[in-house]
Amino acid sequence: MSMEMAAWNSMYHAVHAQEDQRPFSLPLLRRIAAFARPHARHLTWFLALSVVTAVLTVASPLLAGEVVNAITDGGALGPVLLLAGLIATVAILEAVLRLAVRWFSARVGEGLILDLRTTVYDHVQRMPVAFFTRTRTGALVSRLNNDVIGAQRTFSNVLSGVVSNLVTLVLALGVMLALSWQITLLALVLLPLFVVPARRMGARLARIERERALHNAAMGTQMTERFSAPGATLVKLFGRPREESAEFARRAGRVRDIGVRTAMVQEVFFTALTLVSALALALVYGLGGFYALRGQLDAGTVVSMGMLLTRLYAPLTALAGARVEVMSALVSFSRVFEVLDLKPLVDERPGAETVPAGPVSLEFDDVTFAYPTADKVSLASLEEVATLDVTEQRDVLHGISFRVEPGQTVALVGSSGAGKSTIAQLAPRLHDVDSGAVRLAGVDVRDLTFDSVRATLGMVTQDGHLFHESIRANLSLARPEAAEEELWDVLRRARLDELVASLPDGLDTVVGERGYRFSGGERQRLTIARLLLAAPEVVLLDEATSALDSTSEAAVQEALAEALQGRTALVIAHRLSTVRAADAILVVEAGRIVERGTHTELLARDGRYAELYRTQFATGDPEPATAG
Repeated sequence: MSMEMAAWNSMYHAVHAQEDQRPFSLPLLRRIAAFARPHARHLTWFLALSVVTAVLTVASPLLAGEVVNAITDGGALGPVLLLAGLIATVAILEAVLRLAVRWFSARVGEGLILDLRTTVYDHVQRMPVAFFTRTRTGALVSRLNNDVIGAQRTFSNVLSGVVSNLVTLVLALGVMLALSWQITLLALVLLPLFVVPARRMGARLARIERERALHNAAMGTQMTERFSAPGATLVKLFGRPREESAEFARRAGRVRDIGVRTAMVQEVFFTALTLVSALALALVYGLGGFYALRGQLDAGTVVSMGMLLTRLYAPLTALAGARVEVMSALVSFSRVFEVLDLKPLVDERPGAETVPAGPVSLEFDDVTFAYPTADKVSLASLEEVATLDVTEQRDVLHGISFRVEPGQTVALVGSSGAGKSTIAQLAPRLHDVDSGAVRLAGVDVRDLTFDSVRATLGMVTQDGHLFHESIRANLSLARPEAAEEELWDVLRRARLDELVASLPDGLDTVVGERGYRFSGGERQRLTIARLLLAAPEVVLLDEATSALDSTSEAAVQEALAEALQGRTALVIAHRLSTVRAADAILVVEAGRIVERGTHTELLARDGRYAELYRTQFATGDPEPATAG
């Protein structure tokens, strides 16, 4: 590595180092070592070859000096050719070793990235829904990308750099002192002129880079929000295109100006370092030439000293910035471990059992629930706030008790925000109760395995979420081994088979982000088709028909009636006409069950349910013909 490149790298890492630089801690180092342990063999070879490569970098200047001495001595051609052959051999060996070092570096680094990413990904999947409702998705994705890669630099760059540079520095300094201590001291005196500008310029560029990063982040946020289907629709309906364009152009123009400043600062810095490097070499050759003419040094020694100068300055400059790199990498590890240290509030107990065979009932027994505070499920850095809100949450459910017998359908109705969806989310353990119990087939869901709960219980939510994948992939989430005939069967039962058959790619049609290539009703029917494919014994429908028009609702109600036949069902509906046939209706208000009974019984009581029923049909909608 040249002197200019070494200083450039030092400045680069000063610019890009993370500001939150925490001190070393033994627990942190132990955790890092635990991740590195599976790669110990490759890591050992990596470090050993880095040391050998560092030795070879010092050998080349010495051989070059001997060639010059052999020529100036006027000796035979043989020694010159032999030395030239040795130089070529060292160069080839060094090239091969550098490739080997890079391979081991890649194996260790990429292996570490794989381990960290999969560990964080698996851990995040275990987090409760409350974690995702508070966390900014971009901040979480950054932990899986930027911070994991930053942590990986510890092994692929920093570790090998420190070892090889330290070995090179010791060898180069020892050899130079042995050849000429006067020239060596001169070289060390000039070192501050080489290192200090890199550090100071790096700090200046760091401020510029942070400003550019802020503007780029703002532009990225603006593009992400405006280029999504809902965002683009909102801008077209209510946005001001000229103002939007002007704001984006202002930020982009600022980034352009910063880019010009950065380019000029970097060029001035690089030019100055090139000049310092040239002056340093001139001093070495000048003083070395003086000693050579006086017979105190060989000409070859002067050449070796000039070449060794780069082997001295480059490691010193790199090591000067090593602390910044190491601390930056440790910060990345800390940020990754910060996520891993968040304990999932909903976890599978050791020795959990499966749902008992046979008909499955669903029971809520005196359930009380409050959403967890932010400090229990989130991090300030993931929410991008200074401190987390630790205000104690009030209970949203109070003493909820009811039982859905096998094959029965129970409906939850009530005002918006009464707690109906929260009740439904407790059954599949999207949250855990604070007191009381939720039971499947008489067993507390907290004592059941996650897999058996998911196999037994299926849920359709009101947003009808789909992934940006094919229809086939979205359906197969429910049962990956399902045959194509089964996929078409559930599409037929969800009244979607004709639509999918009319698409050019059929089942392989990509639905688009969040399924926005389809209408709201079509998206919801796809999620219902996915439920039909899963064929669970217990079904939760959370406003499953809320996005459908009257025609689609009627078609899907037929499919749901078929799917719910003989199954235990808990149905949440804002349209009371859809739950009139339920075996029991529970009216939920302010987190409490205030009424329960059949449709006819509740109308006869003339209470809250009757009030909701009259209000809903007072708008002119025809009341259903039957009252059963």
